[in-house]
Amino acid sequence: MTKQIFINLVVTDLLKSMNFYKELGFTNNPHFSDDTAKCMVWSDNIFLMIMTQEKFKNFATKPIADTKSHLAGLFSLSVESIDDVNNIMANGLKAGGIEPSEMRDYGFMQQRTIEDFDGHTWEIFCMDITKFPSENSNS
Repeated sequence: MTKQIFINLVVTDLLKSMNFYKELGFTNNPHFSDDTAKCMVWSDNIFLMIMTQEKFKNFATKPIADTKSHLAGLFSLSVESIDDVNNIMANGLKAGGIEPSEMRDYGFMQQRTIEDFDGHTWEIFCMDITKFPSENSNS
């Protein structure tokens, strides 16, 4: 079996969240979706499972964090260009997301951050490794 990543998040409004993630560029896989969970596909190997609190509790081994007031994790999505970063952000903001900070430019990487309705934090970035500082550049 191919190695894959499944990120599982609890959301308060499943359909509203599904539409938000569609705007970021995810697609819905209806075969793994129902009234309690939606499988959102980023790539062939990366999937986001958004679930109602009741469904999520079936998998949880600890109390569910309030991600509106506490950071539970940072999720990062790489894209090809700064234009892709900006387009995804524009779509996500139009869909109701929040940009909690300014764009960060590290020279070799540009990054913007968006939060969904439940406070889950996503970093959208593009990287040009050829611009990564070499060890000699600190001399």
